[in-house]
Amino acid sequence: MDDHNDHLHTIDLAYAEAGSGEPLVMIHGLGGSRSDWELQWPALVPHFRMVTPDLRGHGASQRPAGPYRIDLFAADVAMLMRRIEARPAHVVGLSLGGAVAQQLALDAPDLVRSLVLVNTAANFVSDGWRRRLMGVQRFASTYFSGMDKVAADVAQRLFPREEQASLRNEATARLSVNAPQAYRNSLLAVARFNALDRLPSITCPTLVVSGDTDYAVPMSVKKRLAEGIPNCQMVVIPHSGHATPVDQPEAFNKLVLEFLLGGRM
Repeated sequence: MDDHNDHLHTIDLAYAEAGSGEPLVMIHGLGGSRSDWELQWPALVPHFRMVTPDLRGHGASQRPAGPYRIDLFAADVAMLMRRIEARPAHVVGLSLGGAVAQQLALDAPDLVRSLVLVNTAANFVSDGWRRRLMGVQRFASTYFSGMDKVAADVAQRLFPREEQASLRNEATARLSVNAPQAYRNSLLAVARFNALDRLPSITCPTLVVSGDTDYAVPMSVKKRLAEGIPNCQMVVIPHSGHATPVDQPEAFNKLVLEFLLGGRM
């Protein structure tokens, strides 16, 4: 991109951390924040030094002007990891966070010990007009309907089942506080991301996690991601949508611990 050099300026990210041992950096999804990992803290902190940043434009981090790009998100995270000496780290990323994790492994492989890529893709707009249209609608909604409507729509897709009402309400409340411009900038960064050709360069142990009813990233796209990374395994979590760490926290935490502690490292 021509604006690459003008805009590749990193920012200090807000973050939380707890625990000791090998660093474990967990990167949230679009419109999320470090608080999205609260169901992971009790299971993972006894084993790792857990670090949860807020990406630029999200949570308590700064919201600089756009455009945003995935390599810019990754550069921010890399700078944080160097600044607080959280390296090399196991890196877990959900959706947008999974794209950032891939980019981090490509741009700064010395910082990444392993990857867990959750309901994410190497290219989010690779197949089908339906998903492109959903992205366009969400982008337009931030202008015409406001973040409250976007938040309610996204939360409904994340947690569609009747018994998930409390999760749905909490997601709506969290998503609605996003600044519309920062959300749009992040959505565009996701749409532009394409690491498919570079996946063979990711050499660290990698786990791709997929919810079996993920509305946002089709199974075929996640399989393509897993097949593109040399040292990779893929696991499907049943009865789970796009927000697997929240809708199936026990299964997710168990899987992550088995992968990271199971003698593979």
